Amino acid sequence: QVQLVESGGGLVQAGGSLRLSCAASGRTFSSYHMAWFRQAPGKEREFVAAITRSAGTTYYADSVKGRFTISRDNAKSTVYLQMNSLKPEDTAIYYCARFLSTTAYYYTPNASAYGNWGQGTQVTVSA
Repeated sequence: QVQLVESGGGLVQAGGSLRLSCAASGRTFSSYHMAWFRQAPGKEREFVAAITRSAGTTYYADSVKGRFTISRDNAKSTVYLQMNSLKPEDTAIYYCARFLSTTAYYYTPNASAYGNWGQGTQVTVSA
C-alpha cells in the first residue's frame, strides 16, 4: 500500500511561488496516475491537477491553468506542484493522491476516484 507525504507548503505573498512535493513509499509509484487537490476552510476538496503515470499527459483546473505545473520523477517516487503567481484564493491545504484505477487514466475532478491521501501541506497566500 503506497503512503504519500506532502511537503513544501508555507506562507507567501501574492504573486510569489512555492513548489510542493509529494513523496511516495513503495515500489509501484510509476504505475500510478497522480493528482493534487486542495481544501480551503469551509469548502469541499477541489481538484487542482493530475498527471499520468508516464508523465505524458497533465490536467489542470481552470482556476490554476497557466500558473501551476504538475510534474513527477518516477526514479524518486515523487510528484511535484510548481505554483507561480499565487493568489490569496489559492490558500488551502494541499493534498496529493493517486488515481485508484491502475488502468488508463480518465480525467475526473471527483475526489472519490482517488485514494491514499497524504496528510496535506498548508499553503497560505497573503494579499
